[in-house]
Amino acid sequence: MSLLFDSFWRAVAYGLRPRVIALSFLPLLLMAGLALGLGYFYWTGVLATVNLWLESSTLVGSISGWLQGMGLGNLKAVLGPLIVIFAVTPLIVVFSLLAVALMMTPALTSLVAQRRFPALERKRGGPLVASLWRSLVSTLLALVALIVSVPLWLIPPLILILPPLIWGWLTYRVMAFDALAEHASSEERRELFRRHRMSLLGIGIFCGYLGAAPSLIWASGVLFVAAFVVLVPLAIWLYTLVFALASLWFAHFCLAALQALRAERAAAAVAPTPPDADIPDSLPLFLNHARDPIDTPNPERQ
Repeated sequence: MSLLFDSFWRAVAYGLRPRVIALSFLPLLLMAGLALGLGYFYWTGVLATVNLWLESSTLVGSISGWLQGMGLGNLKAVLGPLIVIFAVTPLIVVFSLLAVALMMTPALTSLVAQRRFPALERKRGGPLVASLWRSLVSTLLALVALIVSVPLWLIPPLILILPPLIWGWLTYRVMAFDALAEHASSEERRELFRRHRMSLLGIGIFCGYLGAAPSLIWASGVLFVAAFVVLVPLAIWLYTLVFALASLWFAHFCLAALQALRAERAAAAVAPTPPDADIPDSLPLFLNHARDPIDTPNPERQ
């Protein structure tokens, strides 16, 4: 547990470095450009489709009539944009995570290794192809889980629980591997995952819930249309900072655990072996009785 908290406060301290802040703008530019570009070309069409579906729904019509009776008829105008934004947010989070993993994690892991573990040997047990394949498979599984869990989002508490859990699992799957890819061998990585699986998963889930906070800013862009263009990049930048923190946390935790594992094995290798049991000088009593009488001295013969 001490390793978990020690690596956390170190990750927070490293996250405030100007170099880390500067690196966070690379995924921001990519994701903000992608989000705004897709929004420019597809927002109107998708919103029209959602509004058409809402108007044809008898349930939504009943709710709208009730809201108008309560003097809240204006809420119907923002219902469609809210649905689109809540549907798109998980995709934005997943691709922000992947952007950070590809564009920031190698540099952040190298920063931690140079400053804290300069003597740690690099065994390169996680090639780039394996990292990309693991990230791709994990992302597909996370997207499938998000799609399957969509009906459960209609239950109010679950929409705040399920997506962050899925994001946290994906964070753990991608960033824990990348943190050890350069320094650990394949066998060392498997051993560390076996020993610290729950701690690593806990880091991922914590960062997954932390990454859900910028969604409030993202959703508020519907209510403040004039600031929408500003709030969307701001929310994406916060996603980037959260996943950068996660990357630093995994780097500090995994490299410290790897150093401890190698120190443990080195100490076991040089430990003195226990001495062999002393061989008794005299034979057991039953062997003495079994000896040939001719070999036993007879006082009468003397």
